[in-house]
Amino acid sequence: MTDVDRGYTGLDPQPYAPVSGNLADLLERILDKGIVIAGDIKIDLLDIELLTIRLRLFIASVETAKKAGIDWWETDPALSSRAARDALAEENARLRARLDALEDAAEETVEAVR
Repeated sequence: MTDVDRGYTGLDPQPYAPVSGNLADLLERILDKGIVIAGDIKIDLLDIELLTIRLRLFIASVETAKKAGIDWWETDPALSSRAARDALAEENARLRARLDALEDAAEETVEAVR
């Protein structure tokens, strides 16, 4: 058997040593770079699409996710107290504006009756 038949022309039969690493190193690398897992599930019956589920999973550290433009946890009121306060303040402002409009309309009605 020649070197060409074996597919390797070097002296060492194993050109690359197996990489030994632990789970912490692997997790650190994944969180630093990020990983995307995507999949689609589609259910058809007699060529009629009944259900389509698209799954997208992005695993990364907070810093990596922010670099990718993902920061939904900062604006979700269920996950962020600041977002909850902002949502409450926004609702309060809308209700105050609505109340002011109703009071103005009531005053105009009273003046029109006089």
